[in-house]
Amino acid sequence: MAEILVVDDEIGIRELLSEILADEGHDVRLAENAAAARRIRSERTPDLVLLDIWMPDTDGISLLKEWSAAGLLTMPVVMMSGHGTIDTAVEATRIGAVDFLEKPIALQKLLSTVKKALKHDHIGQRPPLTLEALAHAPLFRDLKKRLEQAAAKTSVLLLKGGSGPIAEICARTLQRPHSPWLDLCESTAPMTQELLQKTAGGLIYVSDLAALGKLQQMSLAFALERVHKHNILLVAASSQSLASLGARGWDAQLLARLGEVWLALPNLNQHADELPEVIGLFLTRMVERQEVPLRHFSSAALNLLRVRKWPAETGWNELQALIRNLALTALEEEISEADVLRLLPEEAPVAGPMAPEGLQELFEQPLREARDAFERHYFEYLLKAEGGNMTRVADRSGLERTHLYRKLKQLGVATGRRSGEENGA
Repeated sequence: MAEILVVDDEIGIRELLSEILADEGHDVRLAENAAAARRIRSERTPDLVLLDIWMPDTDGISLLKEWSAAGLLTMPVVMMSGHGTIDTAVEATRIGAVDFLEKPIALQKLLSTVKKALKHDHIGQRPPLTLEALAHAPLFRDLKKRLEQAAAKTSVLLLKGGSGPIAEICARTLQRPHSPWLDLCESTAPMTQELLQKTAGGLIYVSDLAALGKLQQMSLAFALERVHKHNILLVAASSQSLASLGARGWDAQLLARLGEVWLALPNLNQHADELPEVIGLFLTRMVERQEVPLRHFSSAALNLLRVRKWPAETGWNELQALIRNLALTALEEEISEADVLRLLPEEAPVAGPMAPEGLQELFEQPLREARDAFERHYFEYLLKAEGGNMTRVADRSGLERTHLYRKLKQLGVATGRRSGEENGA
């Protein structure tokens, strides 16, 4: 039978729907909010999603838009709401939902809707992936804002620090709805005035400047002189610096024009906590384009990639290449830590530093307990060395005597005070 994902913040509804659908022979997965639904969707493609509209973190309509923008709306989605309106249902249908269930949901209505939705041919042509799909993550939300801000004031934008898929995602984010798209790296014919007119109002994309031959470089120069006239945005990415391209014989004026406005893609090492979500998204995209078999990462594998040090200039390209290789060479559906270590043996964890002799026990405790234990040993040593003389212990520790007594009492250290000692003997 079908795999159905139920997304609802009310546990009673989740359990009820799960029982009904399981009795019908379906494999049911549950998500209590949008974050959990994103995580499950990044790992697999369910046959159907029952999605609640009103949820505390992200509402169902926003999540539906997010999946649609990311090219992840490749399964039928039925919206659910206890406060449904005609306008909401129409909006959900416009975005991509196939049906709408109003709570409380009658048993027969649920079963008939599920049966109908599972027969729905929803794959169709997948929209290109954009940063809109990741806008809930600070890394991509900030990147999207910077891209849009720069593109609003220029007709030529250079992307540094990444090429290939990540550059295309950025360029697709800037493409105007239903406007022309021209990939210069895939075009072998010379650029002409007629071709520019056909691309007017759209976007010319260069996935990697370093991949352009002499003829394509001439086409790029021709286009650069005319993009403003035709209201075209040109977005170019490069896996090499402009200086290295110049050393390869590129025209200096062309490089100067390309380098006027540029944006550096985020450094992966500065966004380690967001890497698991990024990796899941890229893998899902590869699976749905049938570039790799169905795969998902184990938590241990994701953590290993999260703490890895990525090259500043080529980190995005290496990450995407690694995800593809892992998906193609892993023997199981789950990509394990062992799979990562097979391709990246240098990432194997090494033994931690040895604690000084006699202090191993301290290094295995939380900081507060370790600090108290050390101070206890410290004062017991001083008391023994000074024969219990509190005046000399105070001098050696640098503490005022009243503070010293309070500290020893707090640590539970017996002072063994004598009357002569109290008088400073």
